[in-house]
Amino acid sequence: MPYSIDIINSEGEKETFSSKKIYRSAKRAGADAKTAKKIAEIIKREVFSGMKTVDIFKRVRELLEEKNFQLALKFSLKEAMKKLGPDGFNFEKYIGRVLESGGFKVEINQYLPGACVEGYEIDFIAAKDKLIYVGECKYRNSAGERIDTKELLANHARFSDILAGPYFKREKKKEIKTIMVTNTKFTSRAKRYARCKGIELLGWRHPYNEGLEHLIEKEKLYPITILPSLKKHLKDLFVSQQIMLAQDILEIDLPIFAQQNHISIKDLKPLAKEASILLEV
Repeated sequence: MPYSIDIINSEGEKETFSSKKIYRSAKRAGADAKTAKKIAEIIKREVFSGMKTVDIFKRVRELLEEKNFQLALKFSLKEAMKKLGPDGFNFEKYIGRVLESGGFKVEINQYLPGACVEGYEIDFIAAKDKLIYVGECKYRNSAGERIDTKELLANHARFSDILAGPYFKREKKKEIKTIMVTNTKFTSRAKRYARCKGIELLGWRHPYNEGLEHLIEKEKLYPITILPSLKKHLKDLFVSQQIMLAQDILEIDLPIFAQQNHISIKDLKPLAKEASILLEV
């Protein structure tokens, strides 16, 4: 029987190391089969019992960067989502931009009346054609956290009261749905409850082959935090001006933006270069 190595996953639990997971992760970042196989073989030689998955994936990123900087950037997507924090407000703004790119008209941080409670704080309302989403964002920046049924229970109760209230009475010809969006994963119990109650879910690797990461990669809606040269003060400045996507960096006039915001253009040029590499423009 082949010797197995136990590593420590993001939840602090032991799991058996799998070179196939490394291969698939490298492939998802865009590596060809030959490169992904080579990286998996290198990691297999270097891994040791008790090694943390976060350190394994740092090493994978290093190997990808040696091959292709763009691949390394794409591989950093999950970490980039965590850098949107520390709280969830930036994530809400980011999701708003993602939905707008898909043709939705989005309003962030709304208060909607219910039948039993006079007002609920809603993360966003997104409307497109005959569909309206009442959306809730669940942002997590700690490794291993999952969205469980308690969040879905609260979502369903709030949405039911809003539907029974006066706000959507005039929208009789439109479909009103609730959706929960997260940068992490849902537990299996949460998925079952959502299916039962008609709550749409968008998260990491969910729905299958249509999860948040798939949407981001397909439409190239990468957050600005995926750019390694981004400094905190610039992130705060960009967010304050609704510059949430890497592609937004390429649409601003760098000299004028630097002058208007009293910053050095030297801090902006590396970001534009990295965005160009990432988006292949």
